[in-house]
Amino acid sequence: MDSYYPSPAPDLLTWVIADLHHQRSAELQQTLLDIHPQDIAALLEALPLEQRLQLWEITPTALHGEILPWIHDEARATIINRMAQSELAAAVSQLEGSDLATVLEELPPQTVEPLLESLDEDYRRRITQTLAFEEGSAGRLMSTELLSVRANVTLAVVTRWLRRRHTTLPPYSDTLMVTDADGHYCGTLTLASIITSPPETVVAEIMETHRESILPNLPEREVAGLFKRQTIAAVAVVDSDGRLLGRVTVDEVLSLIEEEVDEAWLKGTGLDEEADLFAPVWSSARRRGLWLGINLITVFMAAWVIGRFEQALDEIVALAVLMPVVASMGGIAGSQTLTLTIRAMALNQLASGNIRWLTMKELAVGAINGLLWAAVVALVAYLWFGNSGITLIIAISMLLNLLAAALSGVIVPLTLKRLHIDPALSGAVILTTVTDIVGFLTFLGLATLLLL
Repeated sequence: MDSYYPSPAPDLLTWVIADLHHQRSAELQQTLLDIHPQDIAALLEALPLEQRLQLWEITPTALHGEILPWIHDEARATIINRMAQSELAAAVSQLEGSDLATVLEELPPQTVEPLLESLDEDYRRRITQTLAFEEGSAGRLMSTELLSVRANVTLAVVTRWLRRRHTTLPPYSDTLMVTDADGHYCGTLTLASIITSPPETVVAEIMETHRESILPNLPEREVAGLFKRQTIAAVAVVDSDGRLLGRVTVDEVLSLIEEEVDEAWLKGTGLDEEADLFAPVWSSARRRGLWLGINLITVFMAAWVIGRFEQALDEIVALAVLMPVVASMGGIAGSQTLTLTIRAMALNQLASGNIRWLTMKELAVGAINGLLWAAVVALVAYLWFGNSGITLIIAISMLLNLLAAALSGVIVPLTLKRLHIDPALSGAVILTTVTDIVGFLTFLGLATLLLL
């Protein structure tokens, strides 16, 4: 749940800031009671630290537990670090398993133990079970709050049981999990089947047995893929013996997808961890500075290549004018291939058997675009400078760089993945370095060989 982040309405945000400034706490607190916890979370993230903490103090304590899971990790940490132990215990006691596990991960061990001790024994056991699973797995997404019935009971028994629980039904209760006497997962039972079948019908006779179950160690990305392929609201999580542990619901998966989209935007500029708009200045500067430094190294590499051809640039001014064209076109073409490759990797569309086909296809695309745009650039260069030698050189350089860009767009992300480096985070930096160096080297190198 902690990954879907709505944006606060501008008018509401302006109004809240004004109320905080004029210390209209009573009116603001009353308004917060009428706002969804997601919207309050968005408001908290949109405020600088001092105002954020001020709004949190005003927020009714009964809502704290509902709000915390909806806040980005970093922004949430700024709030949790300033909460008293008793206040934090009251808030986390309202959280469901996976949400509580997410919050507890951010706390120091000396704080987690007392919090767990403050929970009732059954709840503490379920939370400990959730924390035992690896982060990023189905076990962490899993909720133990579900409805399960035995396969050997009648629908009349199920109906009476549901009526007694009507005030405490968990979300997505339109589908019930079915188990045998030993707790092994057997299938699902829909409310539609209960309503339309005779009361004396045994659950095993009408339950759906084709519904897929997953193991708790399944990566969350594969869980999301399962929900994308199938129209389901929940999927059962079972242990290695097939016993029902819990379920993953569609709202958790939607939150996961939202988080992946959010991370993808940030990773494109090296900001994979910076989710808090008002994070401390030093923290933000340190994170951004690292990637600025890496980028500076790549720029110096390209500058070193250019420096090797100082004589050519001194004697033929047109080379300095045209060389950014070759590098830029290669960078754009490479980024297109890089994006497609990373997307295919994320969707598990690449395997050892089809990587060669993808490479050949991208090289063919690079060749076609290279020939086309080489002709266009050559024509422009000839009309501009009237030099047939430069025209030929820029055409050849353009073709070679677009081919190099296509090849790099496939090889770079695959290589980074093998090295356990996220290609979405560092692929673009490496790719542009390759296309810059290849572009400058071919253009200036050919000019030196043919014109000097």
